[in-house]
Amino acid sequence: MVMSGDWFTEEIYPDLSMMLKVRKVYYSGQTAYQKVEVLDSELFGRHLVLDGKTQSTERDEHIYHESLVHPAMLCHPEPKQVFIGGGGEGGTLREVLAHSSVERATMIDLDSEVVELCRKYLPNHHQGSFDDSRTHLLHEDGRGYLENTSDFYDVIVLDLVDPLDGGTAALLYTQEFYSAAKSRLNPGGVLVTQSGPAGLLSYKECFTTIFNTLSTLFTHTKAAQVHVPAFQTLWSFTIASDTPFAENPEEQVDTELARRLSKSLKYYDGVSHRNMFSLTKFQRDGLASEDRINRDDDPVFMF
Repeated sequence: MVMSGDWFTEEIYPDLSMMLKVRKVYYSGQTAYQKVEVLDSELFGRHLVLDGKTQSTERDEHIYHESLVHPAMLCHPEPKQVFIGGGGEGGTLREVLAHSSVERATMIDLDSEVVELCRKYLPNHHQGSFDDSRTHLLHEDGRGYLENTSDFYDVIVLDLVDPLDGGTAALLYTQEFYSAAKSRLNPGGVLVTQSGPAGLLSYKECFTTIFNTLSTLFTHTKAAQVHVPAFQTLWSFTIASDTPFAENPEEQVDTELARRLSKSLKYYDGVSHRNMFSLTKFQRDGLASEDRINRDDDPVFMF
């Protein structure tokens, strides 16, 4: 990220950058793990930037968080125990706790400083979810936790930072990590992960590889994509399970949301569900032809 006067510049590719006019910088600093900015703009409101990459904004975070959480939660008949990896803003936690069946949400984010900054500066993201009695918040290595815990989960939601070379999540998209996560799922359990950019210029960066890697471990995988304006492209998610996915028509999605949730949603509903899983031809072709597998000794990074 580069600030020049009132303008924030985010590099998308070596020959493509995005510029956004900033009203205020609430915070700019370095934690033990990453560079952090909390900015405010007329267009997007408050937003979180980690290592120069926009993570979410007030204007459109609901698109990302609702799309990450609810399709996966609906794949389970009654999710009670949920694990969240990452998600420091609290938006993923907020959406998980909206499900009345949830008894406990264990959230692990390595960077406690980021979580505290989000508590302070992004109240519209977390909406008090950190203080919910069902929340169990830990600050430790998520991979180490999943490899050593004796707990099991109905749904695992991975809202991790992008797999950047040298980044904190570089080895949280590999076959070895997904195997550890799968071992902590209850029978019928579901795993979902954010899978990076999925637009025409970027879908092969990590999306197709993440999907292919999960497909080596789970019997059933499916991919979804939405447009997130602040990300300047389509964004992908991958859901995986050893239990077949039910075919949810629009009306059933809406019925289940009304039955399960304690609130109304801004983006996700039956029609949106249908559209999310209607991938473009280039995405479908990319998934079908992908043969790379993310491994600890040979991870794939996005730009």
